[in-house]
Amino acid sequence: MTKDLTRGSPMRLILGFTVPTLFGMLFQQLYNLVDTMVVGKLLGARALAAVGATGSINFFVIGFCMGLCSGFAIPVAQRMGAQEPGKMRRCVANAAYLAAAFALVLTVATGLLCRTILTAMNTPADIFEDSRAYIFIIFMGIPATILYNLLAGIIRSLGDSRTPVYFLAMSSFLNIFLDFALILWFHAGVAGAAAATVLSQGVSGVACLFYMRKKYPILHLSREERRLDLPSCRVLCAMGIPMGLQYSITAIGSIVLQTAVNGLGSLYVAAVAAGNKLFQLLACPYDAMGAAMATYCGQNAGACRLDRLGRGVRACTLMGFVYAVMAFAAMLVLAPQCAMLFLDPKEQELTLLVDLTSRYIVTSCAFFFALALVNIFRFSIQGMGFSSFAVLAGVMEMAARAAAGRFFVPAMGYTAACFASPAAWVCADLFLVPACAACIRRLRRLCPDRKEDACEARIVPAPARAGTER
Repeated sequence: MTKDLTRGSPMRLILGFTVPTLFGMLFQQLYNLVDTMVVGKLLGARALAAVGATGSINFFVIGFCMGLCSGFAIPVAQRMGAQEPGKMRRCVANAAYLAAAFALVLTVATGLLCRTILTAMNTPADIFEDSRAYIFIIFMGIPATILYNLLAGIIRSLGDSRTPVYFLAMSSFLNIFLDFALILWFHAGVAGAAAATVLSQGVSGVACLFYMRKKYPILHLSREERRLDLPSCRVLCAMGIPMGLQYSITAIGSIVLQTAVNGLGSLYVAAVAAGNKLFQLLACPYDAMGAAMATYCGQNAGACRLDRLGRGVRACTLMGFVYAVMAFAAMLVLAPQCAMLFLDPKEQELTLLVDLTSRYIVTSCAFFFALALVNIFRFSIQGMGFSSFAVLAGVMEMAARAAAGRFFVPAMGYTAACFASPAAWVCADLFLVPACAACIRRLRRLCPDRKEDACEARIVPAPARAGTER
């Protein structure tokens, strides 16, 4: 059930890991898209704007949860690459304890602050209550989000990128059924769409847990391995918290930008909401490449196969470039038709909505190679163990989006909103590309002989080494 990524062709291994991961992410995006399509077509543009107005704060919180879980999985991948199953299982157990604690704190805090946040974001009055209902339910589902993402991250760290796909496929079909049931039959509105998403992800997380207990003997924990281990917790937090903050820091810029778009009116909010949903679907291959590179670099850094790091990054970059060209060409032709997936044909201002949504997605796709570099280099750096280093790229993205929202959108309107994310990707690349090369050089200095004992000093922070080596 596990896969060794430290031997064999990097291109073949990365592609083989990326494709199943991509299908999983497509299924994950599927039920997000279904929410948007059902809301936009059955409830109208105003309801679509209500969901879209929560996008940045949703990313701020849920992105932190996903980054946290991805970070917790990196020590698991490193221990797997180093062929140390005992230390790997200790990391798994303590990751579960930390994830439960974070889930509790985040659920309570976001539930209490939900209305305050939407007010501060200048959410239009005509969509405020629907926005609050939607995002409150999403926040109450944080434990389900963390459960699935932690388990999926651990499974991928073992080299298995297929299993999480099966549960997400099941969850996606369940989400589609619940969307129609709650909105059409029970008339639950946007709250029903949110509840369908939470329930579906919860089911996939629980199913994943039972499957892991049965099918992964390597994860069967002894009593000693199940004990809370503070040094191991420090290692996990040193990886997980920076990755979570990276998403949240990036989202701060998105919140500033969303606040500026909210000021343009609900029509523009709806166009950005539809454009973002389409963008998230088109960007799934880059998310999958990032997940593949985190595991690939984690295992190879753990095994001190440092010669394979650069080869893997170059192979994945080529894949990213090919897809960027294909996506841009497709959207030049099909953007208006794709926009109609999320819009009601009976909308009074349909032509303008289609034009606005098409402009947004075509502009984003024109800079897709910049996005490819962000995901590939950032996750490679994190897989090598330099999570805190990668946070600086998130700061640059935040600054670019915040500047666009604070200065350019008020002055230039919707056009500035379309170029905000591409500008953020370019800014991040200016840091990430040389930073990745610097990280590889640093590992080579720390592991000149590529020996496991030398590599151990780099894989975990020095204060935590004693605990992880017991």
